Parts: sequence; C-alpha cells; structure tokens
Amino acid sequence: MTKNIKKQGFITDMHCASCANKVEKALSSSDAITNAKVDISKKIVTIQFNPSHITERELKALVKDVGYTLQFDTDEKYEPVHKQDSNSHKHHNHEHTQGKYICPMHCEGDKTYDKPGDCPECGMHLKKEESVGSSKQVYTCPMHPEVKQDKSGSCPKCGMDLVPEKVEESSDEEKAYKKMAKKFWIALVLSFPVFVIAMSDVIPFINLDSIAPKSVWNWIQFALATPVIFYSSGSFFKRGWSSIRRWSPNMWTLISFGVGSAYLFSVVGLLLPGIFPSQFKDATGNVHLYFEAAAVILTLVLLGQVMELKAHSKTNSAIKALLGLVPPVARVIRDGEEIEIPLEEVKVGDLLKVKPGEKIPVDGIIYKGEAVIDESMITGEPIPVEKAKDEKVTGGTINGKTAFELKAKKVGRDTLLAQIIEMVNTASRSRAPIQKLADTVAKYFVQIVISISIITFTVWAIWGPEPAYVYAFVNAVAVLIIACPCALGLATPMSIMVGSGRMANAGVLVKDARAIEEMNKVDTLIIDKTGTITE
Repeated sequence: MTKNIKKQGFITDMHCASCANKVEKALSSSDAITNAKVDISKKIVTIQFNPSHITERELKALVKDVGYTLQFDTDEKYEPVHKQDSNSHKHHNHEHTQGKYICPMHCEGDKTYDKPGDCPECGMHLKKEESVGSSKQVYTCPMHPEVKQDKSGSCPKCGMDLVPEKVEESSDEEKAYKKMAKKFWIALVLSFPVFVIAMSDVIPFINLDSIAPKSVWNWIQFALATPVIFYSSGSFFKRGWSSIRRWSPNMWTLISFGVGSAYLFSVVGLLLPGIFPSQFKDATGNVHLYFEAAAVILTLVLLGQVMELKAHSKTNSAIKALLGLVPPVARVIRDGEEIEIPLEEVKVGDLLKVKPGEKIPVDGIIYKGEAVIDESMITGEPIPVEKAKDEKVTGGTINGKTAFELKAKKVGRDTLLAQIIEMVNTASRSRAPIQKLADTVAKYFVQIVISISIITFTVWAIWGPEPAYVYAFVNAVAVLIIACPCALGLATPMSIMVGSGRMANAGVLVKDARAIEEMNKVDTLIIDKTGTITE
C-alpha cells in the first residue's frame, strides 16, 4: 500500500487570507488529500496526499478550478520563494529602498506589494508608500554632463570634482495618471461623435440621414466605439473577469456586465440583424444599437480613474516634501579623509562632516565643534538653536554658519524623520470606523444589484409596453451601470488618504483614521504651558 507523502508547492497569485481559504477548501475536497495547509506570507502550500490516488497534475487542476496557479519545484518554470535576507534586520537603512505598494481600498488589510500595478482583489491602482530609502545617486561633471558614475571622484576629461546629479523622476502615481489620462482623452474624442450620431434622431438641427443611410452610421459607431472598449478600457474588463474568477464581485463586475452586454448586443445587432424580432428594429429594419451607451459610460469611468490617480499623486507630494529634507549623500570621515557616499551607506558610529548651510543627513550627536541649527522643521520654532559637543541633532535640520563633525546614532528607518514619514503612511492606510459599514454594504451590494437587474428585465419583458424586450434590455443594463458602487467603496479611503496627506503638508500628524473621523466632535483645544502655537 502506497504511503501518504508531503509536498510543498508555490502559488504565485495568492494574496490574502480569503485566497488561502479557497485554496485549502479546494484541496481538502479530495479524499486523496489528508491535509492541506497554506502559508500566505510565503505563498507556500503544504499538501499531504496519496500519490497513487491523485497526481500532481490533478492537484494543480483542483487549485486552478478556484482561480489560482499551483507550481512545484519540479516544474520547468518554477518560481522559487524569495526568502528574507538574513541581514535585513541588522541594517535597517537598506530595507524597502524601492517603497511598498498597498491597495487604497484596504481590501487585503495591510497587505503590501513590491511592484506597482492593480490590486488583484478590487482592481484599484496600488498606492506607493514613500519611505526613507535610496534611489541610486549619480555623479556628473559640471563641465561635461555626459560623464556619469555611481560614486564621487574627479572627471576623467577635465579633472573637476564630480557633483551629485539631481534626477527628477516621475512617481509611479504620476506615470499611472499620465497613462490613464491619455486613454481618457482618446476615449473622449472617439465617444463624442458616437454620442452625436446616436442622438441625431432627437436633435432637430442634425439630419445625418441626408448625408448617409443609418446602416452606414451604425458601422461608423462600431468603428469609433471599439477602440474605447478594447484600448482605453480593456483593463476594466480584465478586472471584472478577475473578480468573477475569484468569486469576489465588485464595481468592475457591474461595469463589465453592463457595458459588455450593451456592446455585444450592438455588435450582434450590426452583423446579424435578421436574428432579432421586429420589436428590436426601427422602421428601416435596423436594430437599435447601444454603442454610445458603452462608449460614454466607459469614458465617464475613465474620468473617475483619472481623478483618483490625480488624488493619489497629490497625496504623496506631502511625504515627498518630507523626504526632500534629507540630503541624498553624506560626507563621511574615514582614515582622516572626507568621502562622499550615498546616504543609505551611512552606518551607526560613522563620523560625518557637516558644512555650513548643509542639511544634517542622520540623527546623531556633535562629536567635534559647535553649531547653530535651524530645527523649525521638527519643532516649528523659527529661532535657530545652539548646539555644543555631545548634544543631539536631528536628520533633516539645517546647519548654520559653522562646520562640525557628527557621530551617527540613528540611520535609515530609525531616524526621527523616517518615523514621522512612517506615521503618515500608517495614518493613510488605517481604516476609519465608518469604513466597516461601507464594507458590509459593499459585500452584498453587487449580488443584490445583479438580482435587481434580472428582476427588472423580467418585469419589463412581461408587463412593459412594446417593444417590451427592448425596454427590458435597456433598463436591466441601466440598473447594472448606474448602481456601480464606485463612490460607496472609494469615499472613505480616498478621504483618509487625501486628508492625512494635506495635514502632513501643514505640519499636522495624526495617529490613525479614527482620530480624523472623530475630529468633528472636538469643541475645545487644550495646550500645555510649553506648547508653541504659530498660527
């Protein structure tokens, strides 16, 4: 008798506890599997099964049936689990240098991703959480800009000292915004003539029938609307299909059903008008088409996406302003020489030279010399503070007119400025109490809307006026589209995100979303005797 064996697999597209439960339930449905346990943090599934009763291919099929992909280490395209670097806890300043990405809807809690893209659950664009890390510093020659290298030194052509090059890179939110804005403008340009053609019958001064027959205009509508569907809005249908495949209905499910139905109906009506009953046709025998409904609705959804991405981009500007307080390089003293190195390479205990007018790179103490430091970015106090030997200084503050040597005590994510930035990130991703109500409603909203749409079609088809099926179809699609819960799900997280960003820009830091929600209850502000009020 063949004994049970234990085997580990890797599931690349598993993202949350709900995904893990689906995978475990699917595997446990087979009698040949005695145990299946998922480790969501490492995306590993451990399966105990009888190989004589079930094969690896059948195991993969069970997982595929619920919308996921199972891989084993024996597969040709096996994607290994990325183990955490054993040194990651020792050098905090090297962690998360590329930033983390999180869903603005928080549909997976605090689940973060390493790369930009769309949330696999709800399809929303992931938001980047900025942190004190490092973008690679490039040095260039003032006289020969084509000379570039990743460390300081002298120019090989003229011998001048290389200086740090300031590279203004577009943020991920800005790139996504520009890409979505381009798709929106294309959709708008194409949708407007489709709308005019479709509405020509009800606009008195437009008589398109005198220029060409209606069948020709129908083909023009098809040609104009199709790029809007597949190019400008193709990602919406991918999100909708993903929501159906994962049994996680959301607003993209409604958009896909509603707009997809209108477009497919119109294509069939254009290509095969003979299969439709007379009540679906006009006096000239042409089927009533709904290309303009599909194109215009998707254009409006694109506009909403553009506004959302613009809000994301503006929100991160406050954190980027804080990040801009830290210099990209530090001047470290090693073996009696001053060497410029990238900020992330500074270690605790390093001696740094800070010249007049420069920003202090890390938290530490004055090792040699004295200084007058502008700490207004931390304290709000406009008067510079005198500092002597062994006194603490904070990264991001500005040195006065004297040079001094600094001994690094806290670097990277341990600095005060990094903790402030992390606090802003934490507040923006926290969930307000009222969000629970919105989540509960949204959970059942899509199923209810689809049911209402089916009932609407049935009622209009049975008791509606002629042409009954036309009215039934139009009203059923209208229910799907108009009931799209975009605002329901977006309102709270977007408000928290934008609000915490705006407050950080004004120097106000909050601990979590609950504090923001309950702020309206405050009618008295009490400040202790040492509190500083500047405005």
